[in-house]
Amino acid sequence: MTDRAAVIERCGREDVDFVRLRHVDNAGVVRGRTVDADDIDDVLESGVNMAQIIQAFTSLDRPAAGSPFGAAGEARLVPDPETFQVLPYADRTAAMMVDKYTVDKERWGADARTVLGEFLADFEYTPSTAFESEFYLAREGEDGLEPFDESLVFTDDGMQRAHHVVTDMIDALEAQGMSLARYYAEYGPGQQELVVDHNRGVAAADDQVAYKQTVKAIAREHGLAATFSPKPFPEGPGSGCHIHLSLWDGEDNVFYDEGSDSAYGITDTCRQFVAGVLEHAPALVALTAPSVVSYKRLQPHMWASAFTAWGLDNREAMVRVPSSQWDDPESTTRIELKAADNTANPYLALLGLLAAGRDGIERELDPGEPVEQDPGALSAAEREERGIERFPETLGEALDALAADSVLAGAMGDTLHEAYLAVKRDEWNEASSTATEWEAENFNRQF
Repeated sequence: MTDRAAVIERCGREDVDFVRLRHVDNAGVVRGRTVDADDIDDVLESGVNMAQIIQAFTSLDRPAAGSPFGAAGEARLVPDPETFQVLPYADRTAAMMVDKYTVDKERWGADARTVLGEFLADFEYTPSTAFESEFYLAREGEDGLEPFDESLVFTDDGMQRAHHVVTDMIDALEAQGMSLARYYAEYGPGQQELVVDHNRGVAAADDQVAYKQTVKAIAREHGLAATFSPKPFPEGPGSGCHIHLSLWDGEDNVFYDEGSDSAYGITDTCRQFVAGVLEHAPALVALTAPSVVSYKRLQPHMWASAFTAWGLDNREAMVRVPSSQWDDPESTTRIELKAADNTANPYLALLGLLAAGRDGIERELDPGEPVEQDPGALSAAEREERGIERFPETLGEALDALAADSVLAGAMGDTLHEAYLAVKRDEWNEASSTATEWEAENFNRQF
């Protein structure tokens, strides 16, 4: 356990002069401040100030219209010593995640990390989570970013071409306590999938923040860019952030059916959790796929999922139940949410997933039989008979569903729910009112 005294000791022992205080806003952007390590004792005790309006900023870097936060109002950023890490890619610098408090020393309900922590304190189980991120390594070309190579899917050549970059990423991640689970060159040219081991509770989302910042920093050291955009290249495959999750009661995985000899042996609790996720899917994707471009990726027949279906190793289903490992079935029995990408605030994505699944458990919902084929290949009548629906096809539709979903709204709380919707609606309105190059090219020519 890293406590306040340990942070102060490490700053001195490891020649840390600066400490970054990180937080993730409602737009999914990692923001923060840097403090002098000589002041870290006072900062751990009292935090540092932040204008509340920062919580209202969009990914376009401006305050959202309609946000509950304006020119007046202050919050306090209080670092969590458990998250202290010396940054291997930034000289003399460490980082910590923060929780946000009001000036009256109460936890601020506008902050996703804070709200997730409070949710987990009341949750019956402990989640074990891994964020399975895809990204492209790219370089600047004449027309902007382009993939850094032309390797084929899952090839050894693709891994070799990225070897010097990826090994540096792995070393930097492991220096921060994140061990490699697996790596390979993904579907698109220049696309990578580098996955670190699962973690429990809020720490899994903390890892995801550190992971993305590390990958981007190491890519820059090599003269490249790492882009986590869901659809960075119009003709290329999209990049997701699949969320792998199991629930634990002490040392027992409550998703694992110990009486089954199947590689897909799951319990009724797991099935009920899956049913809750499917029930709340239209609203949930507003948290797990929260950008305008997310819905360019969530298309049928794209291995990204587009329908409220579940299946056993079905990569077109929203929820996939992967086969467990032969040598350790209990630890590896889990579900995978495919309808998620790296524009999500990981604390919000995990909060929404857990709230939806908990509702399924509490109501003992039934997900029906697993789908054994691409749900997009079923007829509309077949999908209707099985209760399979198309996801919202735009961010605007997803936000409408989130606004109306009392379960997810209840888990978020009024302040976070209102603030998040304001930020995302502002982004959606901006995108909806801006003509694209495609629109200009085609309609100018035709009309």
